[in-house]
Amino acid sequence: MDSLRHLAGHLGLDLVAVCLLTFAIYYPRHRRRDLVPAYLALNVALFTVVAALAELGGSGGMALGFGMFGVLSIIRLRSDSVQHEEVAYYFTTLVLGLITGLPHLAFGLAAALSAVLLLVVYAADHPRLLARSRRTVVTLDTVHADPSALRADLARRLGDPMHWTVMEVDYVRDLTVVDVRYREPEPGSRRGSAAPAAAGPGAETRTEARAGSATEAAPAWGSV
Repeated sequence: MDSLRHLAGHLGLDLVAVCLLTFAIYYPRHRRRDLVPAYLALNVALFTVVAALAELGGSGGMALGFGMFGVLSIIRLRSDSVQHEEVAYYFTTLVLGLITGLPHLAFGLAAALSAVLLLVVYAADHPRLLARSRRTVVTLDTVHADPSALRADLARRLGDPMHWTVMEVDYVRDLTVVDVRYREPEPGSRRGSAAPAAAGPGAETRTEARAGSATEAAPAWGSV
């Protein structure tokens, strides 16, 4: 009976922690409903596995290690559908399930560690932290031979470029694909002056890189 009450207490702690993480931190900031059941199911499933394996006594340690290796190995995070900050939420749900699922861990210590995890995620993913820093991949319909002209073009279109990497240059279709880290201008400020002479008059910004029929390797320059 005491064991059941102890397990129920840890389960309640786990549910409270993962619900705070999912419904109070993640969803209000990212608004991806499709990942909500994934976080909840992954957390509770991992809690169940850890709690069950821990009840095996002396042989539970080895079984727990192999079980965790198996659980982590079957999780596939596709970078094209899950952002890096969402991967952080995935691992936080995993660790919450691990911590709260250990029945021999004191309840107070499990609660304190869970609170630390929630506070770290809350602060690290806060909208006001580096609020104007952005990253994007743009396709310019012009080729800049001068890195300073490329920087001026990026600044005119996006904001202050902090770092960039030229990923592709297509001289056939006159395209340049650039991975840019930039700082958005403050609200009310003008993004930039007129386009530099090196930029094409009707240049557009696109978010997908398109391969040309004759594509040369990108120059080695980048931001300084």
